[in-house]
Amino acid sequence: MKELFTMWRYTKMVILTAFSAAIYAAILIPFKVVIPLIPGFTEFRPANAIPIVCSVFFGPAGAWGSAIGNFIGDALGGTFGLGSIFGFFGNFIYGLIPYKILYVFKKSEKDFISLPILLWAIFNASLSCAVFIGWGVDMLGLVPFSALASIIFLNNFIVAVILSPILIQALQKRIRNWRFVYTDIMDEKDLGPIRGNLIKKFGMGLLFIGSVSGMILGIFISAGIYKSGLLAFGFAQGVKGSLSLSLGLIPFVILIIIGLSLL
Repeated sequence: MKELFTMWRYTKMVILTAFSAAIYAAILIPFKVVIPLIPGFTEFRPANAIPIVCSVFFGPAGAWGSAIGNFIGDALGGTFGLGSIFGFFGNFIYGLIPYKILYVFKKSEKDFISLPILLWAIFNASLSCAVFIGWGVDMLGLVPFSALASIIFLNNFIVAVILSPILIQALQKRIRNWRFVYTDIMDEKDLGPIRGNLIKKFGMGLLFIGSVSGMILGIFISAGIYKSGLLAFGFAQGVKGSLSLSLGLIPFVILIIIGLSLL
């Protein structure tokens, strides 16, 4: 995680952050009006491939750009509110996970992109983002988790799976020739501690368990399928703003955060 802070010492990384945020926001804003899915909260988002692509190439600059771009999109697109706070951090996670997972399996500079690993990263990023935002917005009593989290996951995953591999393949050679890949820009000492693959894969396992379990339990509680028991804390059926869902998902949100910190 060290690179998320040390990157601000590099002018090129700051520029790449601004570029990532600007292009993400520019594509997000028109669709907030054209194709809303839950008016005021989410819409059809073809821009969702951008954070994945920027994460793969720009690393931490892509993560910050994803968060800032979504925040700007909310502010200028008419969907700004308390939920935008969780949208900021959820999109930060969405832009953080791809480069973290990709480099767990990276064997050499030539082995830059592996399609199966990229798809695995997109799945984890989409799911973790959906769980975090869905949990936060439901906790605020704005939109039920089952509706928002499901839409965010499908929106993120489908668009990113279709467009990201195409964009990465088309841009890869140019980005590498221009030396815009974040590992070419930042010094090794600023990229954080080097951990063994076993620890990183353990972190990835925690991330997967936290996001999948959080999504399943959240839908069960929010939709009223799972009304009582230890994880639901015995409270009433949750629709939105339910204490059972807010408390029940905390362990899984923590698992996601711990998993990310180990990658």
